[in-house]
Formats: sequence, structure tokens, C-alpha cells
Amino acid sequence: MRKLIAVIIITCFSLVAFSQSQEAQQLLLNWEKLTQFKKMLKDMYAGYKIVYKGYTTIKDISESNFDLHKDFLDGLLEVSPAVKKYKRIADIITYQLRIVKEYKAAFNQFKQDKNFTPEEIKYVGKVYGNLLDESLKCLDELSMVITAGKLRMSDDERLQAIDGIYNEIIEQFSFLQDFNNGTAVLSVQREKDMQDIDISRKLYDIRE
Repeated sequence: MRKLIAVIIITCFSLVAFSQSQEAQQLLLNWEKLTQFKKMLKDMYAGYKIVYKGYTTIKDISESNFDLHKDFLDGLLEVSPAVKKYKRIADIITYQLRIVKEYKAAFNQFKQDKNFTPEEIKYVGKVYGNLLDESLKCLDELSMVITAGKLRMSDDERLQAIDGIYNEIIEQFSFLQDFNNGTAVLSVQREKDMQDIDISRKLYDIRE
């Protein structure tokens, strides 16, 4: 009987010891997991700081570049004195005034010319009207180029644009002169033809 009791007691102690050993192992395992988790959190936080620092740096650089870019673009809205004093600006305005003056004088003369029909005078008026519209567009373009706050252009780009407008107004003025000369020659030719017809009628005593 005593032996049985001793066996039971030993068995109980063994079970208790085994149970305590399992608990100790579980606690150790939990502690290791907690330690690993803390390390993971620490690594994650370190990584976050690196990412945040990088993002902040990039953000600062981007904002700085944007400010520089904005300052550059705003500067392009300004017109320098060198551009405003460019000689061809005055030349463009002068040629536009000459276009208006010469087309009006020629048109008044052609409207009184008996060698042209009303339909032909109407056509001549349309040509002058279109030419005037195109010359006024040149002045609008010029105004945009030399007015601050209108276009973002460098000085070189503004000067090139002015040169382009100048060449265009020159072409318009040349066209006007050619058109006026051609129309005047047509009038003279028709007048001569009428005189020749009158002479022929008188020579051959032809009556209408």
C-alpha cells in the first residue's frame, strides 16, 4: 500500500513538474515572440523614418523647384525695355497706317472710275476689307507680344515674333501696292480700248 501511495505521489510530482516545464517553455516561446515583434516594430519605425525623411526631402525639393519654375514663368510675362524699344515695332505701326491711307485713297479713286462696273467695285471693296482685317490682326498680335502679363516669352522669342509680324505687314503692304497698280493699269487699258473703239467708229462712220 505504501508503495502504491509513493508511486502516486511521485507520479503527481512528475505531472506537476512536466506541467510547469510546459508552461515555462510556453512563456519562453511567448517572450521570444514578443522580442521578435518589438524588433519588427523597431525596424518598421526606422524604415518609416527613412521613407518620411525621403518624402519630406523630395517634397521640399519639388516645392522649391516649383517656386523657381513659377518665378521663371512669371519673369517671362515681363517685357524688357530692349523689346519695347525695338525699331520694328514702330515700323509695323507705320506700315499699317500706310495700308489704311493708301487703300482709302485708291478705293475712292476706283469708285469714281467709269471703267469699272458696280460688281467690280464691290469686289475691290472686299479685297480692301480683307486686307484691312489682316493688318489689324498684326497689330493685335504685336500688342500681345509687347504687353506685360499677356504671353510667357523670352526676349529672343518676343523679338522673333515681332520680326514675323513685321514680315507679314510688309507682305500685306506689297500686295496692296500690286493690287492698286494692277487695278489702275486695267482702268487705263479699258480707257484706251474705249478710245480705240470711238476712233474706229468715227473712221468708219459707225453709229450705234
